[in-house]
Amino acid sequence: MAQHWQEMLPVDRYEVASNGLLFEYDRKVLTLLYQPLIGPIAYSLYMTLWSQLDENRLSSDGSSHHALMNVMDSNLKQIYNARLKLEGIGLLSTYVRTEEGLRSFVYEITPPLTPSQFFLDGMLNVYLYRKVGKNQFLKLKRFFSDEHFLEKENGYENVTRSFQEVFDSAVPGNPSSHLVDDLKLEEQRVYFDRVNPETIKVDEAHFDFDLLFAGLSENLVPKRAINKKVREAIAKLSFLYGIDPIQMKNIVISAVDESSEIQIDELRKSARDWYQLNFSDQLPLLIDKIQPLPHVTTTVEPKTQEEKLVQYLEKTSPRQLLIDISGGGEPSKSDLQIIEDVMFQQKLLPGVVNVLIQYVLLKTDMKLTKAYVDKIASHWARKRVQTVSEAMELAKKEHRQYLDWAEGKQTANQTPKTSARKKAIRTESLPDWFDKEAEEKPTQTGTENNELEEKKRALQERLKKYTK
Repeated sequence: MAQHWQEMLPVDRYEVASNGLLFEYDRKVLTLLYQPLIGPIAYSLYMTLWSQLDENRLSSDGSSHHALMNVMDSNLKQIYNARLKLEGIGLLSTYVRTEEGLRSFVYEITPPLTPSQFFLDGMLNVYLYRKVGKNQFLKLKRFFSDEHFLEKENGYENVTRSFQEVFDSAVPGNPSSHLVDDLKLEEQRVYFDRVNPETIKVDEAHFDFDLLFAGLSENLVPKRAINKKVREAIAKLSFLYGIDPIQMKNIVISAVDESSEIQIDELRKSARDWYQLNFSDQLPLLIDKIQPLPHVTTTVEPKTQEEKLVQYLEKTSPRQLLIDISGGGEPSKSDLQIIEDVMFQQKLLPGVVNVLIQYVLLKTDMKLTKAYVDKIASHWARKRVQTVSEAMELAKKEHRQYLDWAEGKQTANQTPKTSARKKAIRTESLPDWFDKEAEEKPTQTGTENNELEEKKRALQERLKKYTK
């Protein structure tokens, strides 16, 4: 994947367009419903682009990204990352044109979903619930809804007249010959309109429908029951809850009604129940799937084994890393909970978490010990570690300190003499990237050394399959 500076530069020009009218009420939707999911910089970018549209216009004058950086007080990386978030959540489409080596962009902003579309989305509403918590979510639901005043039980009757009851049509004697032309709009112009925003689409390519169909009996679930809407719902639920085709089979079967149709609401409920049953009554969070582009360091084809590993750790989610390390097995709920806590409490990026996972597994006999993970993660968070390379370097530099933490030692009260004596009895296994600058290596017994080396080789062999 290209770096941000390969995608756009400060001198590149851009214009803003809108594919529909934006209303003042949209600001409340963006502020209260979207901002918790996309973050303040992406929210600020949308608002800045919106403000650059002239009042009642569908496009703006041109400007440079350098000017945009000044307005937002943000660097190009932050703006690029924010742009990707807006694109991903359906609020922005980006178009680029290159002429004589000069790039120009058109950022077309899309109106947000209406409150009812957002709260009925089935994916965004779950992410928002998990992000803001139950109380705030219920508060937002009340904010964006109201009681239906004209319920029948209130005694009101609809007495509104129809168009034909109020107006009549008088046929003109001499219709203008230019009437038809006058009614037309000139070419290349469009009327102001409000485009109905589409809900989030999940690419169906990530889900193996063939495998799902192979596991379904035609008698139980006719293929006709899996229509376009059901396919979209299955793809979305698979992404949302991490459900594979084999697990999805039973969820689909449970959503079939007596007429052999699949009820999407029931499908959502079954998928949510499945997730909460397997993940301790929790709901998923919306996270960066892999290391964010601004914090990726591998820009060219990696050549060394270490460069390949760095690239692999940058392009792999922590969950997938655990699956790869276990040879394809699903991570335990407790391991996923530890990783989730680190990512959302310590705010570590996915690539950095991957280094942490690899380091801790090799240090603690392939176990993810929560206290140990939390302690190192807290240290890395204070050090503001943001890239895979930075995490590796810090692990090398602070290796001795981490050894003491692993053994539960309070090194602050230890004398240098004591510390040096204990180094001689430590046993450890470390990833390849550590070996080059590893500090003084401990003395190990032959049996312990062989066992640990064997585990180390096994782990590295598993990872090598994914770094080729």
